[in-house]
Amino acid sequence: MQLLPLLTTAHALFLDFDGTLTEMAPRPEAVRVASGLVPTLSALHTQLGGALAIVTGRREADIDIFLAPLRLPLASEHGAQYRLTDTSYPSIAQPDLEPVLRAVQELVTLHPGLLMEPKRSSVALHYRMAPHLEDLCRQALVCAMQGVDGVELLPGKCVFEVKPRGTNKGQAITDFMTQAPFAGRIPVFVGDDVTDEAGFAAVQALGGWGIKVGEGPTMAQHRCMTPAALRGWLSAARTHWNHPHQERQP
Repeated sequence: MQLLPLLTTAHALFLDFDGTLTEMAPRPEAVRVASGLVPTLSALHTQLGGALAIVTGRREADIDIFLAPLRLPLASEHGAQYRLTDTSYPSIAQPDLEPVLRAVQELVTLHPGLLMEPKRSSVALHYRMAPHLEDLCRQALVCAMQGVDGVELLPGKCVFEVKPRGTNKGQAITDFMTQAPFAGRIPVFVGDDVTDEAGFAAVQALGGWGIKVGEGPTMAQHRCMTPAALRGWLSAARTHWNHPHQERQP
């Protein structure tokens, strides 16, 4: 595992949100955005000529609230929704999730420690406050999915999500890299979860770098141990900017 790479204005920067830019919280709405993060992201977005995007499992509205007044390019819901400019649009046909929503609602009603997070294209079931129910959550979702076409189960940190089959953060990054202002740059993706491994694979296949935040096995070449350390790296890049003519790091 190598040290964090030298970020330059030749890069396109893709960032996960929960567990990467912010520390994890017991409930999604309880996440706190550190002081200075929004100004840092705003400055980097400008210095990169707009080539900075959030790539997250979150809903678009959640990210815009947390990062207000900043409104960045965004691949939300694990790449099911894209926003390159001012308008968001689905990247894939939206599945009928009604059977899954009913099953999750029934489970949450029976077990108050569980939390349902409905989205435009998917539904997430959080069990962070009831980790002993992990197997029950998985079984209930697998059963509910049998009545739905075109979906798959995505495990994450104390969460299972039923989402459109074929969408992932790697595909989102690959798609963004074909569009201005990302095209022609060296992609860098930072994430913390197993759901981010597809993103690491994508940027590294394109000649860029993956950065894993926290512990655990990963295909990323670089590691940053905490969100706070990652925020420090971003702040340092903002303050002491390196230009693209400088030597590219391995």
